Amino acid sequence: MSIEAMTSNWSYPTEIRFGAGRIQELSEACASVGISKPLFVTDAGLVELSIVEVALGVLERGGLGRALFSEVYPNPDELSLEKGLGVFRSGGHDGVVALGGGSALDLGKIIAFMSGQARPVWDFEDVDDWWARADSEGIAPIIAIPTTAGTGSEVGRAGILTNSVDHVKKIIFHPKMLPSVVICDPELTLGLPPMITAGTGMDAFIHSFEAYCSPLYHPMSQGIALEGMKLVKDNLLQAYQDGGDVVARANMMSAAAMGAVAFQKGLGCVHALSHPLGAVYDTPHGMTNAIALPYVMQFNRPAIESRVERLAAYLDIEGGFDGFYAWVVAFSEKLGVPKKMSKLGVDKSQLDLLAQMAVDDPSAGGNPIPLTVTITRELYDQII
Repeated sequence: MSIEAMTSNWSYPTEIRFGAGRIQELSEACASVGISKPLFVTDAGLVELSIVEVALGVLERGGLGRALFSEVYPNPDELSLEKGLGVFRSGGHDGVVALGGGSALDLGKIIAFMSGQARPVWDFEDVDDWWARADSEGIAPIIAIPTTAGTGSEVGRAGILTNSVDHVKKIIFHPKMLPSVVICDPELTLGLPPMITAGTGMDAFIHSFEAYCSPLYHPMSQGIALEGMKLVKDNLLQAYQDGGDVVARANMMSAAAMGAVAFQKGLGCVHALSHPLGAVYDTPHGMTNAIALPYVMQFNRPAIESRVERLAAYLDIEGGFDGFYAWVVAFSEKLGVPKKMSKLGVDKSQLDLLAQMAVDDPSAGGNPIPLTVTITRELYDQII
């Protein structure tokens, strides 16, 4: 399929403007949801790149200004949130345009969500119906523009925020945190370095894989997860080896959004292990997931073997579970994924803390085999 044919408008789960060059529609997208004075939120590492200037230029030409907040770093915390809220409120902004990877998209969404709330952000953690505490009229509209193909935060109703005191990652949730419009322009991902391409791409794959293996019931997500994994299998290595292949980039951008839609069905042990490592050691999320995946697959094998056999057949991988496992290991090696977390600066000095954090992580509930502190400690001991 040519890149010209890969242009479409989708409305599941929200309005998605997908296609090369569609960043030029940013001002129109803002107008369509009533944003006249947006705050542009992006990663600190992106602010000097041309894609940010392109987006700001589109806003400026549309008469929407170029107000910028770029104090967004990996694994953002409530301190960054407070800075962003201060800029939003003092500038009289009425919406957020978030551009970047998962950290920028998550923080931008939470800034928009918290802009009209009186309670502290931790009161809206994804526990029971805590989201109902929010003033839904105090949530500003959000435009999301991903620049990586991994987290899928652009189509999510939540954002992850690290507590700077106890270093625990919290999921902040509200249905209206779902961006009003998403602009998926694969041209924005052409400059991604290979290692970021690999880590974010494996994150997209693992979102779909864990959702597919989750025992919870959600057949729509199950189907989306299958095709999301196929897109990663067929395109990630090409995007990694040839960063200028816009068709491979477009397919990976689709796979990222699909993975995030799929994990409405649930995640599992990979993410439960990964989130504490990101909070305590500031490890890159996608690469952390990729290292953990083979170990978790073997642990979960008794509960997922027949399901993985069907998945392997769908992906044209021979050998059932063993063949699929061997493919995952070989695929990860081709992408430069380390075999152990120690390569990311993780040590074994805090195993007890990490194990408890993993069990308490919301992702743990979707794992096919119930997790305990003993189990997660043993898994950390293996993967570090």
